[in-house]
Amino acid sequence: MDNQLGFQDIIKKSVLKLANFADLSMINVLVGLLITLFVALFIFYIYKITFEGVVYSHSFNTSLVLLALITSLVIMTISSNIVLSLGMVGALSIVRFRAAIKDPKDIIFMFWAIAAGIASGAGIYTISVGGSLFIGIVLLIMSSKKFQHRTYLLIIKYEGNAKENILPILNKLQYILKSKTVSNKKIELTLEVKRVGENTSFVERLSSIEGVDSAILIKYNGDYAE
Repeated sequence: MDNQLGFQDIIKKSVLKLANFADLSMINVLVGLLITLFVALFIFYIYKITFEGVVYSHSFNTSLVLLALITSLVIMTISSNIVLSLGMVGALSIVRFRAAIKDPKDIIFMFWAIAAGIASGAGIYTISVGGSLFIGIVLLIMSSKKFQHRTYLLIIKYEGNAKENILPILNKLQYILKSKTVSNKKIELTLEVKRVGENTSFVERLSSIEGVDSAILIKYNGDYAE
């Protein structure tokens, strides 16, 4: 029983060893930061080539690199002392982030950067590097354009007599009718079209039909058009 340490004993021992974090050599810090930077740049690259939003934000992507590095520094600082750890938890509990993130995928990348920073800061480089490589490969496979179904909005404006020539082309597509507007003998169709790959030659065929005023194809993700 005498050899067991209570919570108060652990706190006292930690307070008496506040200088322990100085034992972390500069070489270890640099190695940890360099590995974190390598992983963060890998995250930067994966985010850039798998981005599917409206406007690519270089600023957000850069912030992922800095987020991983800062997280790594924080973990290096608090990992050697419980008092510093508790203090950091209290400090971070009052922080409020109000940035609006519309794409759930961006949140995943933020957690990825934080997790990589935590693992590297704790010196668990196999998890940081190996885990990030695995996640990156999964993202590349799931974002592959060869197998990815892309959703578009197809807007066709045509005269009624062009319907017979339009239907054979539409029947070859996987589509859902979203709206139909008839005005002054002219018809406007809005269709949700799903395609694999980027072959959109059917738009040219539709626009070349006599009686078709316009055929517009818009990339669509469910919330907004691109």
